[in-house]
Parts: sequence; C-alpha cells; structure tokens
Amino acid sequence: MSSHVIPLDEKLVQFFKLEKYRSIIAQAALMGKKSIQVDFADLLAFDESFANDLINNPLRDLPVLDKACMKQLQIEDPTYAATVEEFHVRIVNLPATTPLREVRSSHLRKLVMIDGLVARASAVKPILKTGRFRCRYCGTTYDIEQDIHRLRQPDRCETPSCRSKRPSFELMPEESKYVDYQVIGVQEKPEDLPPGQLPRVIEIRTRDDLVDVVRPGDRVIVVGVVQSAQERGVEASLRTFRLFLDAVSIEVASKEPQAIHITPEEEMEFQEMAKDPNIYVRLRDSIAPSIYGMETIKEAILLLLMGGRTKVFPDGLRVRGEINILLVGDPGTAKSQLLQYVASIAPRGIYTSGRGSTAAGLTAAVVREKNGGMVLEAGALVLADMGVCCIDEIDKMRPEDRVAIHEAMQQQTVSIAKGGIVATLNARTSILAAANPTLGRYDPLKIFTENVNLPITILSRFDLIFVLRDEPNPEQDRKISSHIASLHSIGLPVVSPPIPPEKLRKYIAYAKRIEPVLTPTAMRLLEEFYMKMRAMYETTKTVSITARQLESLIRLTEAHARAALKEQATEEDAEAAIELMKKSLSEVLTDVTGAPDIDIIYTGKPKSIRDKIALVIETIRKFEEQQGYAADHELRNELMQHGLTKEEIDKILVRLITEGTIYSPRTGQYKVA
Repeated sequence: MSSHVIPLDEKLVQFFKLEKYRSIIAQAALMGKKSIQVDFADLLAFDESFANDLINNPLRDLPVLDKACMKQLQIEDPTYAATVEEFHVRIVNLPATTPLREVRSSHLRKLVMIDGLVARASAVKPILKTGRFRCRYCGTTYDIEQDIHRLRQPDRCETPSCRSKRPSFELMPEESKYVDYQVIGVQEKPEDLPPGQLPRVIEIRTRDDLVDVVRPGDRVIVVGVVQSAQERGVEASLRTFRLFLDAVSIEVASKEPQAIHITPEEEMEFQEMAKDPNIYVRLRDSIAPSIYGMETIKEAILLLLMGGRTKVFPDGLRVRGEINILLVGDPGTAKSQLLQYVASIAPRGIYTSGRGSTAAGLTAAVVREKNGGMVLEAGALVLADMGVCCIDEIDKMRPEDRVAIHEAMQQQTVSIAKGGIVATLNARTSILAAANPTLGRYDPLKIFTENVNLPITILSRFDLIFVLRDEPNPEQDRKISSHIASLHSIGLPVVSPPIPPEKLRKYIAYAKRIEPVLTPTAMRLLEEFYMKMRAMYETTKTVSITARQLESLIRLTEAHARAALKEQATEEDAEAAIELMKKSLSEVLTDVTGAPDIDIIYTGKPKSIRDKIALVIETIRKFEEQQGYAADHELRNELMQHGLTKEEIDKILVRLITEGTIYSPRTGQYKVA
C-alpha cells in the first residue's frame, strides 16, 4: 500500500501545481476558505487511471487528494496553512448523474452525483471528530479518531501499571475536537417524477464548510460517497440498512430557467422564430392544443409563462415580475386540463388541488425529527420558486389555509415562525388558480364576488381574472363537439401544435433571459389607460383602479415583449396588455348596468349597484312612512324618474326579496324588513 501511495501523492502534488489550481488555492487562502473545488474533467485529463479509481475507491483516494492539496497550500501561503488543520478537495462535475431513485447497494462506498430539491434541513450540530478519552483507573489519556457511525473508545489501557482487565474510559468533551454537521433531505425534482409515484428522499450528511450552504427549496447537485447505516427501532432491522450520502461537494444549481441547456443552434433558431410577425399566434396556439378555442385565456397564460421583469429598487424594495391569473368558470370548461398542461410545460411547474392542500403543504412545515430536533420542510410554493404553481379548486381550501398564500402572491416570500424556527423562504412563483362558482354555475345576474367564494384580499392580488361561462351556442357547440369527436376517434389532435412542447419549453426558458425595458411611448399609453380608468369613476366617487393595476399592466407589457424576444417593450406590447386587461375587467367588473366597475374587486359590491340598491330601499321607506307600504306602480314611477330602467328595478327588487331586505305583505306592495 505504502509504495502505491507515496508516488501517487507526489504525482498529485504536480496536479495542484497547474496554473489554474495554484491560483484557486492562493485565492482560497486569501478568503480564509477550508476547501477548493476540483473539476473531475481536469483530474481525468491529468491522470485517467487515478480519476477512475477515485470513483470506485473514494474513501481511500480522497484523503490522498486532500494531502496533496495541503502540500501545495503550504507552498502558496505557509502562514495560512499553519492555521488550518485540514484543507479539503471538493470534487464537482462527475461525468454522469445518477437518478435519485436508482441509488442502490451496488453504489455502496462509491462516488456518485445526484441532483434534486432540498426538502428539509436539520439544525447544525457539532459532531465528534477526535475524541480524547481518559482511563478511570490511572488517568492516562488517548486520542481516538471517530468514524461516521458510532462512538469509538480505546480497547484497553496500555499503561503497564494499570492494564485494567475491565476497560473503563470517560470522554473529555472540552479537550476533544469537533466539526460542524448537518443532515439535509434531497428529494426528486417534480419533472423527474414517474407518473403516480411518490417522490423519493435521500439523506445527505454534510460537515465542515458544507453545512448551511443550501436551504429548503434549493435545487442542488450533490457529489458524495454512498454509505449505509443500520436501521434502528425495528425488530427485523438487524440485517437491514438504509443508504445515505456522505457529501463531498454541494452546488446550488441555478434556480433560473437559464439552467435549461440551450445550444447555439437552438438560439439561432429561436431568433429566427421571433422574427415571424405571427409569432404570438403560433405561441398561443401551441398552448394546450387539444383544448378548443379560449384564445384570450391562452394568450394570458403565455404571458404568465413569460413573466415580467422583477425589479429591486436601491432601498431594497422588490416588485414582483411574476403574473398571477385566476380562472373562474362553470364545471366542464377545461380549467383543470389547462392547469395541468401549464404545470407540465413550465420550466418548473407544480400542480396541486385546493381540496388536498393545507397551509403547511403550500408554504412550509416544521417537522419533528426522530432524534427530537425540528426541521423545515418546503411546500409547493417554495418548491415552485422561479416557476409556476397551479392551484386547482382554490375556492375549496379552508379559509385559514388560504390566508397562507397572501404573502407568497404579493411579497413572493414564505415566512414561518414555529417550534423555535423563524425563517423566510423564497416563493418567486407565478400562480395560476382555478375556482368553481359558489352555486355550481356562474350567475350573470349576481356580481362577481357573490359568484366566487374567495376573499377580496386574494382577488385583488390576481393580475387577470377570467370567467369561463358554459352557455349554449349552436355554432360553438358544433365546433367543440367535432373537435372532441376527432380527438377521441384518432387519439391525436387534429391540428398538431405549431411549436412542439419540448421546443416551446426551451423557447420560454430562452425568452426569460431577456430583460425588456418599456419605451417612453409604451409607458405613456399605459399611464393614459390608467388615468382613464381612474377618471371614469370620478363622478361616482369610487376608487376604480389602484397602483396594483398599473403594475399589472407593466408586467403584462414586458411579458408580451419577451414573447417576441424584444429588448424593448413598445406601444404594440402596451396595446396588447391593455386589451387583455379590458377583456378581464369586462368579464369580472360589470355591474347590473353592464358598465365595468373595479370597485367590485375591492369592496365586494359595485359602486353603481350599491347606490341604486340604497335608492330603492330609501324610496320604499319614504312610501312606507306616508301610507304604510310602497305600491308597486308608484315605486316604479318614482325610481324611473331617478334614471333606473325597468330591467334594473326588476333585478334589484328580486335580489332584495331574496336577501330578505324587503318583503311583500300582499301582491303589489313592498315593505322594508
């Protein structure tokens, strides 16, 4: 063994004498680091047989590498080398990534690379590295190097005068050496999950300068040695072991969609695609091609996938660039299919249903470990960071659980304070939500907030809200039925999408790298539209539109520019954003008169309706004081003089009687209840 190690040790010192690693080591010493990263490809180029041997015998070869690196550190910076006891080599970029669910017993004591999501992280604790033990009989001390699994004590006392037959030693904690230690759980990424399978989690044990490098929700690439530990607590566990990874290096993979690898050829192809004047139509028609129609909603979803520019101001204030959309509609209008499609096409998409989601499942949970410690587990919104979280049936969530998503929708963080853990996690995610109307079908006679069982606080955080109504329309119905019939008979869409899903995903990831800036003319257009909306309701003294709507317009404009890979968001983009906003407002914010009224979103009732209802009740009261009741024809004549139409009076009277505000003692007479 020794004849093998010495020449190898010397040879590896030559590796660290390469210009690249000399400067890396010098830099590490300057910054006070305890390790350097070594690219596996460099080792392979330097000594192929050693590199291959390292994968199969990491426990033997890694200390040799550390030793060779330490020798070079002593040359580069002798002063710093004298202060550190150990200097580690962190191997990165192995040739192949092992899928998390394929780590088997054949990988034991070998070097592997896995990637996944950090689902939980324990607190950092000290672990014994070298234990100093004292003999209880004669007081002689022994230093024992510790291994991974259990506490190692001296076998017996070596002092000739003692030679105790019954070895009895006590650990001297204050004279022993410790190293930081943390356990993290890494789970499979949502996109790598086979359908219908639960995500697997593998335990990663980190120590020294690898602790606290990652947080729950981070995507990581871990290189480590596969080890096994005996299972405890189960009777049959004497022969069963569980696998874990002893981390050699941990890198936080880029959380951006930029992490998707795009070749220069693809880049050129995307630039060519963007020059097509019909690019928006092609992109829109590529979204959920098996769902017929819904052009406006698909266009909005395209902009949600693109997203606007996130801005961080000099004072640290962060304004979200992500777009949130709510779809409200009758059953059978393909809301769930749209959501599931978006979750599959988004560079990072997670689908969840409101009925099965709790506040902890959406945000983060504090879980008690077996050994009594508390760990943080990331929920859906944290795992969808930098992606899209699709929440179906958001109206079915328990109100106390729904409150949890308020913060994620506006501030884009998830704050948690439980069990002694106080943390803020990133949840920079777009939310695409779907809800069913309260009474099963959307009632156009009622205002929007009466149709949807959602609080105003959540509704105002959506940039766009669309109502999907299932109304009989012979021509439309014929088109939909022939579309469905052809889908079922052939099993393939009649029209294949203009852009295949895989290419669309890459196009979106590429487009998200562009940071479009609004031109002064585009900004002026948005401001004019905003001012118009404010002015429209000045007469009715209602706050028609808030700064949130202006921010939404800016986000939509930037997303529209991104879709065509433009560096500048022009008037054309601003007009498209205004058009979408108008369509969204026209569906949601119409009162009984048919005029859009954004006050519905903020107070639950449109200003004009509230005024008219108040007028009707006041008039009935007036007649009641005069003659004891309000006669139908007199009431109607009086109200028509105040500008109400026959249809409006009918709707308001029916509504007030239904609500129990007024009643009819006999036909043609009204009284206030």
